[in-house]
Amino acid sequence: MIEFRPITTGPNFHWFGYYDKLQFDPAARYALGMAVDFEHREPTPADVISIGMVDLCDGDRWIDLGESRAWGWQAGCMLQWLPQSTHEIIWNDREDGQFVSHILNIQSGQKRTLPHPIFTISPNGRTALSIDFHRLEDMRPGYGYMGIPDPWHDVMAPEETGIHTVDLHTGESNLIVSLAEVAAIPYRHGDISSAKHYFNVLIFNPSGAHFLFLHRWRLDDGPFHTRMLTARADGSALKVVDHSGHTSHLIWRDDSHILAWSRRPSHGGAYYIFPNAEDGSRGPDQTVGKSNMPLNGHCTYLSDNSWILNDTYPQGEQRLQELYLYHVPTDRRVDLGQFHSPPPYTDTWRCDLHPRSSPDASKIIIDSAHAGNGRQMYLFEVSDLVTEY
Repeated sequence: MIEFRPITTGPNFHWFGYYDKLQFDPAARYALGMAVDFEHREPTPADVISIGMVDLCDGDRWIDLGESRAWGWQAGCMLQWLPQSTHEIIWNDREDGQFVSHILNIQSGQKRTLPHPIFTISPNGRTALSIDFHRLEDMRPGYGYMGIPDPWHDVMAPEETGIHTVDLHTGESNLIVSLAEVAAIPYRHGDISSAKHYFNVLIFNPSGAHFLFLHRWRLDDGPFHTRMLTARADGSALKVVDHSGHTSHLIWRDDSHILAWSRRPSHGGAYYIFPNAEDGSRGPDQTVGKSNMPLNGHCTYLSDNSWILNDTYPQGEQRLQELYLYHVPTDRRVDLGQFHSPPPYTDTWRCDLHPRSSPDASKIIIDSAHAGNGRQMYLFEVSDLVTEY
């Protein structure tokens, strides 16, 4: 096991959430996080979390920065560093009956509020993409936000909502992909016209020219199904990349390829590389780490794409979450540790490791409840390990 240290402590509980967000500033001195004084129940519209950051060069000192009333245990409030910025962060909140986002200058303390929430940010730091978090909460409780009902609750695939762009300077927002538009794309495995549709998980590619997203739907009270699509940054050139119905965790490898857990006839459940070809074509299925990454987890590439950082959900009677690095060129896995997930951390209350790396790939932070003092954040120094190869 690689040595690690806690960077937050009680009495409050701390976490960051989704693995595809920028937790570190460019210099890897500050690590963003959220704090709350309860666990083991769903948040209510009245529950407020604190927004802060840990100074990793000053005894892991916690610095309060703000608060949010729009959050969940998995994705938090979409807190993240603004790309291309050394001093601005962004997160979602609820004010005056609407979901909004705040951009804070951590040096000056100046804050501005945009009239729209955000999900993912373009690598140039100028544009964000957003979905309807009230619809997400309605369709998959615990992943959206409480406090505002879905205006299209009774509409299966509304034309008026879907994916919006948000200009982070002006706050202007435009609908670029509607739920009705995507729901109308034929599904290879059956008729989905009577299903209720929603979007989740949006990520820009490294250049910001395209983005991926998950289209999900439910028929009555049945399980949700998923397919992965991509589009240009303006919402044009919509394309289904994975028709399987089982796309799960995913990340861009580069501008033209996506790593995603899926289930296909060729290799069953595995990590696959999906080319983002403009004509929609793809060759034979290519898997990654079929033997050494056999389980679905929260995957990201380190900075040069030679390493994949990953985890697992709790395994076995001891409910151990595995954390590891996978070296792509040599097909070698380096285990960083196993972390017990206490039984109360289940369903949407669970504490996934959601591993995140610093921009220079020298540091890794996880959320974990293994130490008996609730969910906290833990830091690993891995620069020596990743430079050995």
